Amino acid sequence: MRDPFFFGYGSLVNRDTHVYAPAYRARLKGWRRAWRHTRGRAVPFLTGVRCEASEIDGLVALVPGADWAALDLREEGYDRHVVDAGLTVEADHPVAAQIYAVPDTKAVARPEGAAILLSYLDVVVQGYLREFGEAGARAFFATTDGWDTPVRDDRARPAYPRHQVLSAAERAFVDDRLAEIGARVIRA
Repeated sequence: MRDPFFFGYGSLVNRDTHVYAPAYRARLKGWRRAWRHTRGRAVPFLTGVRCEASEIDGLVALVPGADWAALDLREEGYDRHVVDAGLTVEADHPVAAQIYAVPDTKAVARPEGAAILLSYLDVVVQGYLREFGEAGARAFFATTDGWDTPVRDDRARPAYPRHQVLSAAERAFVDDRLAEIGARVIRA
């Protein structure tokens, strides 16, 4: 039996937000990302969305101690799905993985005032820059839906619990991409 892995496509791509090891770069066909709003959360977060015509980069990481229950706590609000096809992993052994996605039954229309936390987006993009370079980080923006949701600039007082410090170049990259896609950034 193979060790259990999960496919991360958001903040889990940033290795500074977790201690899951080993972790390997991976690509998953048949999925995209989207910003999703759910009951009980004031801000949207990323989810995987099935899309046959798309593919996304991410990391697969070993589930610590094969303890899915502990990982499920971190990923509260998501359902786990077996990745049955389309996964390519940069590892020297076969990897079976699962992916977390917010089910449609838990999604709600964007509540008034709900905005993407820039501190969360920064963490995600920093991870993509480190793992996949600028091309991979640009692909993150291109394979993510929901950019009509405003972005709240909380960098001065980060609300995201696993926020990271970005270099000036990383911040500029994020800001330039947001301007490029026409995102509305709410300055505090």
